[in-house]
Amino acid sequence: MFTLSQDGELHFAPLNDNIQKVLDVGCGTGIWAIDFADKYPGCEVIGTDISPIQPSWVPPNVKFEIEDFNQDWTFPPESFDYVHLRYLVGCVPDWDKLFEQAFKALKPGGWVESFEASAIIESDDDSVKPDSALAQWGPIFIKASKTIGNTFTVVGDELQRPGIEKAGFTDVKQWDSKLPLNPFPKDPKLKEIGQFGELFSTQDTEGLVLFVANTLGWTPEEVHVYIAKFRREIRDRRNHPYIRLRTVWARKPE
Repeated sequence: MFTLSQDGELHFAPLNDNIQKVLDVGCGTGIWAIDFADKYPGCEVIGTDISPIQPSWVPPNVKFEIEDFNQDWTFPPESFDYVHLRYLVGCVPDWDKLFEQAFKALKPGGWVESFEASAIIESDDDSVKPDSALAQWGPIFIKASKTIGNTFTVVGDELQRPGIEKAGFTDVKQWDSKLPLNPFPKDPKLKEIGQFGELFSTQDTEGLVLFVANTLGWTPEEVHVYIAKFRREIRDRRNHPYIRLRTVWARKPE
């Protein structure tokens, strides 16, 4: 879904075809790392995550390691040609430190790329009402984040570009887009993205809400009522919800 939202591109950074070594930070299921390894079979791709949820059958040029990216990275300085960070929202207490570690891990001339999503659900036609479950989604996570110490406002607070520049990167570029959360757009490509957006937001709702429910002191009944209302509103074609996406990429000076 996220790759499709980026015009089908795995990356925006202008990488050489003979790229040698890549780090995918917070790789999750490993899908991006696997796709990248297929595209660049001569490149070694390392994916790191705190959870060992990646598949065992992967291309020979991929390997996964357990690592907490909020701690000091274990890789030697100047090890990688490209550091990829995608959808780490809600998992990072210090974005400046994260980009500093990426800078340290990159070879001179290497690239960093950060893709993130806003937690705020919006609409351009006021179909997302202020008292709706859709409108409450972002504030719920933002409130919880103040307790757990990890921000959900990386896009809204524009933390990527300043953090990347502060770390010492140059040639900074930025690409913004919108991710529809149901297939309301008339544009065929956006409609397809909206189908995936609806599936993503309705299937993962319970896990995401339960993640913050204890922090907010919600009862099980409150959780179930909110989830049911949220899913109903997502599936209502009269609502035209979307979230904002932002990709920032930059180069380490040689």
